[in-house]
This record gives sequence, structure tokens and C-alpha cells, in this order.
Amino acid sequence: MRLATFCVPGAPAQAGVITPDQRVFSLEPAGFKDLLSVIRGGWTARAAIEAYLRAANPSVSVALESAVLLAPIPRPPKLICVGLNYRDHAEESKAEIPATPTIFSKFSSAVTGPGAPVILPRNTEKPDYEAEFAVVIGKGGRHIPAEYWHRHVFGYMCLNDVSARDFQMATSQWLMGKTFDTFAPAGPWLTTADEIDDPHNLDIEMRINGEVLQSSNTRNLIFGVPQLIEYLSSVVTLEAGDVISTGTPGGVGFARKPPRWLRAGDEMEVTITGLGTLRNPVVAEE
Repeated sequence: MRLATFCVPGAPAQAGVITPDQRVFSLEPAGFKDLLSVIRGGWTARAAIEAYLRAANPSVSVALESAVLLAPIPRPPKLICVGLNYRDHAEESKAEIPATPTIFSKFSSAVTGPGAPVILPRNTEKPDYEAEFAVVIGKGGRHIPAEYWHRHVFGYMCLNDVSARDFQMATSQWLMGKTFDTFAPAGPWLTTADEIDDPHNLDIEMRINGEVLQSSNTRNLIFGVPQLIEYLSSVVTLEAGDVISTGTPGGVGFARKPPRWLRAGDEMEVTITGLGTLRNPVVAEE
């Protein structure tokens, strides 16, 4: 099932489900005001949505091309990010291969949706891109054993961990370089976990203006989804709707020679097998 947050002209944002024939049905008639309420509802919510779709008249839907897709979870409870989680990225960063996950966060105000502009702040000279595979928590919990990880995952989506490298590297704490407004595009939709046979065998790619700059597979993650859920939940209670962005492969801009910084006019595209393509234009801050 592909779930989205969307709007149409003259209407507020609402939760929706995207059908195979590229139609979007609002989930408000099914009793869900947003995707967080769907995620919190778990399999009961899924059953209600499936029953609603069986009975719904197609005339109440809109064509996907007519809907404006927003970030699937516009304000996630937590946006947790993993650094240096692909061996080739750790090596190009001249960092040791981590023995423990490197964790940082982005504020939820950084989240933006597919098609929305990523705004390059005028106070950074080194804006960069990072294609990432993101996991959305369904059932929350604390001290979750790695072998039970699948009980706690609701779904997956693309994410772009845009980074201001000069701010990021100014101190040992990365947060300020990671959490500028619009620096966490996500989407284009949320794909439920049952649609993905193996989240550790998905091709992941970043293209800018059509040029492939990152290309890898989630099998190359140093710490996979089970290990990350176990580690994170040993410290903090994971909640429904939390987003875990699992890290980026090699090929980022700062490691290239010469560096390839984002520029106004660029178009970034993150594509992950089974999860669609997240596209965002790049504009300069006014």
C-alpha cells in the first residue's frame, strides 16, 4: 500500500492512499485525519482502509498527477539519522568504520515534500546532497530485540539528508549543518512494509540534473534495520511515526574532486527500488 499526505487546490492537506491505477483516495471518509493516525492504528487501520477502498466510488478520488504530494509525515515525532553507515562513505569521509552507530538528528522543521524547493541558505558555501533509505516506525517500544525488528516497522520511503558541510564540520556535533529549513525532503509517498520483500536489498541512487552521483544498494549498510532499531530503542522509546534515516552511500559532493556543491537550478532525484523517486529543485535563499 502506498500512503501519502496530499492536497488539491482549495483544500487542506489530508491523508490519502494511492491505488495501482494512479488515483488518490482521501482517507478522511475512512476516519483518518492524517498519516500518523493511520500508523498508530496499525493493522486495524489497514483493514479499515482496505474495506473503505472496496466500497469507495472512484469518482471521489483524484488523479495522482492532479494532487500535490507533501511529505508523507510532515512533522515526524522524531527524525533520527545515521551517519557513516555505508563503508564507501566512511572511507571517502576519511573516517574509521564505526563499531557503534553514529547517530544525529534533524528537527522536524527541516522536513519538506516531493517537488518542494530545497532552499540553499545564504550563510553556507558548501551545501551537499545525501540519498537515504528511511524507515518509519509503526509499533513503538523500548529495548526492542533485533530479531523482532519487523514487528515495529510500518513502512519505508526515500529521504534526502541535505547538509551544509561548513556548518556540519565547524564542531564535533553535526546537527546545525543538517537541520536548516527544507534540508530533509521525504517521499514521494510511504510504502508499507509488506510491499518490500527485503529492505536490505534495494538499489539506491542520487541523480542531479540527470547525472548519477550516488549508486549503491542497501545490502551495503554497515548497520541494518534490525541493529539500528535495537540500538536506538536501548536509549530512547521509539514511537509510531518516528523516522530513521539509515545513512548515505559514497559519492557525496564534498568527497569529489573538485567538490560538487549544490547550486541553484539543480534538480535532485533520489530513487530507491519499490519506493519511487523523490524529486526536489534547488533554489537560492532570497
